Amino acid sequence: MRKMKQVLFVAAPAPVLALLLLGTAATPAAGAPPPDPAAIVKRAIDYWRGRSSYTLMAMTVHRRDSERQSVTRAWTRGAKDALVRFVEPARDAGNATLKLGDDMWVFTPRLNRVVKIPFSMMASSWMGSDFSYNDLAKSDQLVVDFDDRVTSTETSDGHIVYVIEATPHRSAPVTWGKEVVKIRDDDLLLEQTFFDQDGKPVKRMSARAIGMLGGRRYVTRLRMAKLEAADEWTEIDYRDARFDLDLPDGLFTLSNLRNPRPQWERPPK
Repeated sequence: MRKMKQVLFVAAPAPVLALLLLGTAATPAAGAPPPDPAAIVKRAIDYWRGRSSYTLMAMTVHRRDSERQSVTRAWTRGAKDALVRFVEPARDAGNATLKLGDDMWVFTPRLNRVVKIPFSMMASSWMGSDFSYNDLAKSDQLVVDFDDRVTSTETSDGHIVYVIEATPHRSAPVTWGKEVVKIRDDDLLLEQTFFDQDGKPVKRMSARAIGMLGGRRYVTRLRMAKLEAADEWTEIDYRDARFDLDLPDGLFTLSNLRNPRPQWERPPK
């Protein structure tokens, strides 16, 4: 696996385009209706996952005195179901995470155990990375559990970028005090910043490269970084992606989590 020089969820090299995430303010067309922030967020989520998807990803977890790499395969169905399985290195191969609706389980081959992740652990690190179980589980949470509003617009590579502040509903089961996302007008999510309950930014997920994957323009490299620890981040590099696949129902089951069916988990052609 190629060692990356510098994260989610979340890869052979794809064409790299520099992102100007902080551009000049964009001027909306005269008489244009105000953008619907919830619709912008939902379109970005739907575009990212498609009706269903398969991705092959390389993940690098970087720390001040160490760096480790792994490779995963992931499948998604709709907005709430997902399976992620590690294939490299050998010591991690077979470790897997399954999300069904609002529930999540992990399987560890060494222990031969399936463990359900309780809500109290959802904010903890996923596989030692800077992504949490919450980050993996989020799906359409920004639409369902948050009030979204467009606070400003920017320009990036000739596109309008919507800056959207997402504030959780009073009773929503969420970790963060608020989130701020930047979504381009072609539905690419360029940046997501997570704030604690005191309004202090804690970590940021940002697009590092854009290319073509699965027949669509896609963020091919993502980094999740702690804002108070410059030497700690996780980068995910997408090597392959396919969308709108006919995936078998048995793929997203506890049985397959523990005993994977090769015929279901072969990379699609």
